[in-house]
Parts: sequence; C-alpha cells; structure tokens
Amino acid sequence: MLSRVADSLYWMSRYMERTDSILRMLKINYASSQDSPEDFSWEPVLRIFGNLDDEGAAAIDNNSRKILQYIVLDRENPNSVFNMVTIARENARGVQDNITTELWKCLNEFYHVVREERLRYALQYEDPVTVLDSLIKECMIYFGVTDITMFRGEGLCFMNVGKYMERAIQSADILDVKLSNFSNEVDKPTDTAYWKYLLMSISGYSLYLKRYQSGFEARNIIDQVLFNVDFPRSVLYSLNQLNRYFERLKSEQNTEGYAKVQFMIGKLRSKVQYSSVESVSLIGLHDYLTEITTEIDDIGSTLNKYYFAYS
Repeated sequence: MLSRVADSLYWMSRYMERTDSILRMLKINYASSQDSPEDFSWEPVLRIFGNLDDEGAAAIDNNSRKILQYIVLDRENPNSVFNMVTIARENARGVQDNITTELWKCLNEFYHVVREERLRYALQYEDPVTVLDSLIKECMIYFGVTDITMFRGEGLCFMNVGKYMERAIQSADILDVKLSNFSNEVDKPTDTAYWKYLLMSISGYSLYLKRYQSGFEARNIIDQVLFNVDFPRSVLYSLNQLNRYFERLKSEQNTEGYAKVQFMIGKLRSKVQYSSVESVSLIGLHDYLTEITTEIDDIGSTLNKYYFAYS
C-alpha cells in the first residue's frame, strides 16, 4: 500500500474517533452543567478540545451554549467537530479507491450535516442534548459502516491502528481531567452524579454497575478506564487492539520500522498491563497518564517516520 494512502486512512480514522469522543464529552458535560450549574466549570473541556487562551476561555466559561457552538462549529478551533469531520472527509476523498462506496457516502453525509446553518440555530435555541445525540448517531453509523463494509486488508489495519491510538489518548485525557485531583486519594468519596457523568462520557456506566458492586469509588473508576480488558474504551483494551492490528502489517519490506514500532507498542502495553491502581496512586495519576500519552505520541511519530514517509 502507498504511504500516502496509509497516511490518509490512518488520520481519517483518528479524526473520526476524536469527533466521537468530543461529542460524547460535550453531551454529558452539558447535562452535568444543568444539574449543578453552581459547581460546574467547562474549563477542563476547553483545555482538551479548545484553542483559547485563558482570557478567551474565561469569557465563555459560564455560557454552555456558546461553548457548544465553539467546540462543535467554530472554524477557528482546530479541534472543533466541524474541522475534524471536514479533514476526515478530505482524507477519505483522496483515497476513495481504498474505501467502500458506503463509507464514503457516510462521511460525505456527515460533512453536509455539520455544514448546515440549521445546526447552529439548533445548538443555540433547541435542546442541545438532542442535537448532540443526532451527531453521535452519525459517528455510530460511520463505525458500523466501516465494520460491515471495509475489506480486511492493510487499509483496515491502518484505520484501526489510528482508531485505537486515538481512543487510548482520549480515555487517558478524560480520566486525567476528571480525576487528577484524586491521584493520591483513591478511596476519597465524592458525589455519585460526578462518577455517573464521567462514566457516561465514555459509555462505561452500564459496565461499571455490573462489574463493581462496592459503589462509586475513584479506585474503581481508574481500574475500569485504565485496566479493564472487557471495557472497549479502556487504555489497556485499546493498546491490545493497537498491537493486534499493527502485527498484521508485518512485511519483509519494512522490517526496521516494524521492529521499532512493535517494540514501542509492546513496551507501553506491558507497562499498563502490569500496573495497578495502587502503583498509579504512588506515581500520581496525572504523571502516569502523561507518560502514557507521551509514549503513544512517540509511537505515532515513529509510525509516521517509517510508514508515512515523514521526517
């Protein structure tokens, strides 16, 4: 496969995974802001998905609808949903021969949805949760169409490598933002609604209720989001899938690059697999998650160098 094609498929998938994470985070945070407006701040969300300085962020921090419009539709925000979907579509357009017609149509339709002027009106004057649900549904259609129509070859492997790299980063970032204050107090109790909204933002609420019988605790949240191999958005699950799909890219043409990337993935995977809530608590949750995301970024840089012909 041409490096240009692999690069486009990889980034198309990363942008769509990021879009899905952004929309889910926005939906749950908006609901949380309505439940307890006096205690809620959008600052953590703006820190991850915004591109504003402190003054700009402070100016809109208490206006939920302005924040939704900024993160969903602002063309000046590189992490806005509008820009993510637009770039994903541009990547797909350049490699239409390597994706299915159904997948192209799906992305193209999503692109036209986020360009509609009515979307801005709906975010301002209608129920934002309903609007965000409709956009999340577009992401779910994309993932479903990808799964049932894409042929099982190198292209899908590069797409899944990008998908699970991005998912691991997003789960780590969300956990960091929501739980960094609990790094050394994993047994500290807090409001049940706080945990509920955190888990719902990563679609982990139902699994948590089934798996952990002791109620809502920081240590259980950390365990699920980092180490639970049955949770499809956990960091360890994502790294296992990243390893699985990258192994399928092994060939005689790029043995040096494959060995280096495989070593980095294996090293990070082992680091997470053989960690525990207690060991993370000793290090500090923020420092541990920073190490994880830094190593994932390093894997991405090495992948770019050897597979996408970047310097």
